[in-house]
Amino acid sequence: RLVELGVDPANILLLTFTRKAAGEMLRRASLLLDGRCDRVAGGTFHSFANTAMRRHGKALGLAANFTILDRTDSEDAINLLRARLGLDKKDVRFPRKQAIAEMYSMAINKSVPLSHLVEEEYGHLAEHLPQLLELHEQYVAYKAERHLLDYDDLLVKLRDLLSDHAEVRQRLARTYRYVLVDEYQDTNALQAEIIRL
Repeated sequence: RLVELGVDPANILLLTFTRKAAGEMLRRASLLLDGRCDRVAGGTFHSFANTAMRRHGKALGLAANFTILDRTDSEDAINLLRARLGLDKKDVRFPRKQAIAEMYSMAINKSVPLSHLVEEEYGHLAEHLPQLLELHEQYVAYKAERHLLDYDDLLVKLRDLLSDHAEVRQRLARTYRYVLVDEYQDTNALQAEIIRL
């Protein structure tokens, strides 16, 4: 409808949660009109963040050649650091790498401190909070030293870029005058903050 009303397709950004949904939305829009909708930018929050970081990450001191860790890579890095800290011993019932990665991700996406999340949602792990915090510090340092970003880092870095660098935020706002979010009610606190910015 926006394109039909004369809005430049390059000024429209469609955001969604999965690559499949993004591709389907853009495909359907292209079928409704001539090829003008092919110029609409669209993708997942993470793909948009990746593009923005490759173009503007230097403002945050981020090298353009950073590597993205998928969930398995993140879990493996956590497991490596877990072992280095001696938290992998059989006599210590420390959470597994998947549970730890899930906790770290949930804290970031809910925009709450890890300590608060453990107290509120993982009370049975409260005794391990000091080690979980230490492991998290190690994980953050490990990624920074190696120019690695996990999926959550992409969103955090995009939020930081938009909130701390007005010139980049304004440039993106001028480019994407219309931001459409598929299933907006499913956005988490971090994604909603990015959209507002």
